[in-house]
Amino acid sequence: MVRVGNVNIEGNIALSPMAGISDSPYRQIARSFGSAFSYTEFVSTDQICLGNQKSIDMFRFREMERPIFFQIFGSELHKVIEAARRIEPLGPDVIDLNMGCSVAKVSHNGSGAGLLKNLRLASKMIEGIRKNVSVPVSAKIRLGWDQESLNFRDTVSALQDSGVSAISVHGRTKSMGYTGVANWDAIGEIKSFAKVPIFGNGDISSFADAEKKISKYGVDLALIGRKAIGNPWIFSKGEKTKQGFTEIKKVILKHLFSMDEFYPSKDEYALILFRKHFVRYIEGLSFPEKMKRDLLQSSSINHFVELLEATELETQFEKFGIGIDDEILNCESFLA
Repeated sequence: MVRVGNVNIEGNIALSPMAGISDSPYRQIARSFGSAFSYTEFVSTDQICLGNQKSIDMFRFREMERPIFFQIFGSELHKVIEAARRIEPLGPDVIDLNMGCSVAKVSHNGSGAGLLKNLRLASKMIEGIRKNVSVPVSAKIRLGWDQESLNFRDTVSALQDSGVSAISVHGRTKSMGYTGVANWDAIGEIKSFAKVPIFGNGDISSFADAEKKISKYGVDLALIGRKAIGNPWIFSKGEKTKQGFTEIKKVILKHLFSMDEFYPSKDEYALILFRKHFVRYIEGLSFPEKMKRDLLQSSSINHFVELLEATELETQFEKFGIGIDDEILNCESFLA
């Protein structure tokens, strides 16, 4: 069990927050397969303070998702504090400050990974949130802005001194984005001196890999991001994997119906959002290209379901391996 302030987390492997991916429907799927807790997608404190309902709606969740971390980002101290005060009544267990988003529109504006270059401000944000809300405060960081400024020791120390209750660490720099290889030795170094729980993140490929990294580097919890997209099985202990297309189809439909309920719209908005998940669910399958194309071009959920139900795959699929275009994780889609 991991304890973040007064919040207990049962389990030590969880879904990492990802823009455009870790919404409530997929968090519910991940939790049902064993993810230990839930992060919301990150939400702009500017938009929260403006009362933007679309942004505030990103905090909607179901009770089964708890413990739930509300993740926010911003570059102005008073807005970050005010946003935290506004969202506390919505019921988060923890409020998390994003200090890791590498997208230029975020980080070059002083938010996300941009805070790694302004630790004094980041510290004031953590302290300000902590003093103005009654729930614990955590932060998600990277190792530094680039290889020439690996300031993760100073970052962790500053956040701890400000009262942070847990820190998740993506083992890359801002300049790396999602390229290269995550530096787990640095994550392990952080854990060796940290006084708060440390969650490790980066390049985890399976449940077994997560367990190995927890054991080798001593982190309190492992976060899985890109390899979990379309693959909630990754959170199941004992390397439980997909058993066949019938099982995959059931999870696809459960996920789609959950999105349809969560995003009610006359223009099939949920189906459009679901497409990026669908292509990952069927990755590695001998899926007919025409059928795949028809499903992706479908503009009706009922039509999509009819097509999918009529699809039968007899061939074996290759061992599931997820890759994902970084564009799917692009934070900018939520800043337009």
